[in-house]
Amino acid sequence: MNRVIGRYSQNTDGPLLVAIGAMHGNEPAGVEAIKTVFSMLEHEKKIKPNFEFKGTMIGLVGNLNAYQQKVRFIDKDLNRSWSYETYQEIRDLPQDGINAEQKEMLDIIDALRAEIEKNPPKQIIVLDLHTTSAHGGIFSITSEDPMSIRMAVELHAPVIRGMLDNISGSSIHFFDGENMGIPTTAIAFECGQHEDTESVYRGIAAIINCMRTIGCVNAHDVENKHDEILINFSKHLPKVNRLIGKYSIKHPGQYEMLPGFKSFDRVTKGQLLAMDGDIPVHCPQDAMILMPFYQKMGEDGFFLIIEQVMAP
Repeated sequence: MNRVIGRYSQNTDGPLLVAIGAMHGNEPAGVEAIKTVFSMLEHEKKIKPNFEFKGTMIGLVGNLNAYQQKVRFIDKDLNRSWSYETYQEIRDLPQDGINAEQKEMLDIIDALRAEIEKNPPKQIIVLDLHTTSAHGGIFSITSEDPMSIRMAVELHAPVIRGMLDNISGSSIHFFDGENMGIPTTAIAFECGQHEDTESVYRGIAAIINCMRTIGCVNAHDVENKHDEILINFSKHLPKVNRLIGKYSIKHPGQYEMLPGFKSFDRVTKGQLLAMDGDIPVHCPQDAMILMPFYQKMGEDGFFLIIEQVMAP
């Protein structure tokens, strides 16, 4: 399988939209969503000769090796490996001197640089599609860039702010800015649970809504169903939230969440949430839980968020 899932352009000016699936190899829904969107774009042009697409969209598999092996990562979580300093250190090293995920990072950057050199855009948008091991809702993770937040709001899903202050090395950390030499806005979208077939449809809706928001397609060419898919799944969830903490797993392979937690479930101070080896893990304060850990590989046991009331 190739790194590049597809490319679509009508050779008109506009942004470069980079959709990435399977940044974690055990999250295939994003890849399937990207494939489907390319098919939809080709079909749209056939049935509507006047259909316009401004700019270019490319789709990439994030952790290709892990995706082929159906595991989260090989050596280290790729979505904790994105560091410009690391990139500068390893880009000229021999392949046997770097780990599997560093090879993936270099290959993704090379694929993007090849596209940029072929057709330099004025703006790059990175949409990183994920799924979670727990059920309970969809949400967007943004930087504090107003454009990133605007894109997230247009996805009709809860927005999680402050995530970048509590983790390091995510794709948003690397791409949001000008590390690619061109102004770039990045956002991560969590489509739902790993094995939920509806997660693919939510990923499709997110890509199409993003294309509308950034001006790749006209609003009248986007069907209402894509908004409805996202609205209906998140209509009872708080719209804007702020991350207040996370639990880092101390005993990998021995961590067990208590069963039944879903993202956005309310938890209370002192409540037993998990066992980390023989260490009981209690909730430090009243909050909502996000991404409780129900898988084998990873380092974050859960995140805690609170609803953020925005000024009118």
